[in-house]
Amino acid sequence: MTEPALPKVIVATDGACKGNPGIGGWGALLRAANGTEKTLMGAEAHTTNNRMELTGAIEALNALTRPAAVILSTDSAYVRDGITKWIHGWKRNGWKTADKKPVKNADLWQALLDAAARHKVEWRWVKGHSGDPDNERADMLANEAITNLRSQPHRG
Repeated sequence: MTEPALPKVIVATDGACKGNPGIGGWGALLRAANGTEKTLMGAEAHTTNNRMELTGAIEALNALTRPAAVILSTDSAYVRDGITKWIHGWKRNGWKTADKKPVKNADLWQALLDAAARHKVEWRWVKGHSGDPDNERADMLANEAITNLRSQPHRG
């Protein structure tokens, strides 16, 4: 018996930071095969661009309620290369780089590995700010999240 085909989902993610480190945001656009769309975004007061890029991908994959065949586009070569080329060596080396230094953002790399595990993910890199409509929307969401966080009253 053949397994039923996984639902197909197109995902575009992006991260942004005002100052690096600084206030940062992430955005994600998820589109099902039937055209239904969902947008996600979030922000942190003290973070880095790479952490926001990773968080966008993690949150998008975790938002999927069941296993899916995902095409995930990111303008971050760091995310794409990390998950497709480097992560298995890092894991094998106890989350150390080839020169025995701790992997930066290891907590998020582990979370991304977990989030991707139940899906069949094709990782695609797109050039940022090059007119790719889905990437532009993810970028707008990331920046909107930063604006929203900045507009919140400070809690002491």
